[in-house]
Amino acid sequence: MPPAPPSRSTDDRRRADAAGRRGERFAGWWLRLKGWQILDQRVRTPAGEVDLVAKRGALIAFIEVKTRATPAALDMAIDQRRLARVAAAAEYLMPRYALHGEDIRVDVVLLAPGTAPRHIENAWIG
Repeated sequence: MPPAPPSRSTDDRRRADAAGRRGERFAGWWLRLKGWQILDQRVRTPAGEVDLVAKRGALIAFIEVKTRATPAALDMAIDQRRLARVAAAAEYLMPRYALHGEDIRVDVVLLAPGTAPRHIENAWIG
């Protein structure tokens, strides 16, 4: 049996967290330019965390933001397990944000240097 890969160092985790926060801020500004209102950021629930909660018209989007060092790494940044966790957190948060019968969906924003942000609408259909 091969040895387990080394765990990420504390410095690596801090750098990854800082890059993630920068990505979330950038995604928030980018969404604002597209006409979205950012209602909340980094909302923690017992079911998980939602990076951004945004509203445009009668639509509330619970948004997962993924930042990667290379465009190629974006293809592996999101999977059904992560989306299910965001969807569960969104379900927990719906009563807080969807007060007037707004439509709800889970979106993803993917970011990498040298590429335009990629907004995947309605990424979770569960």
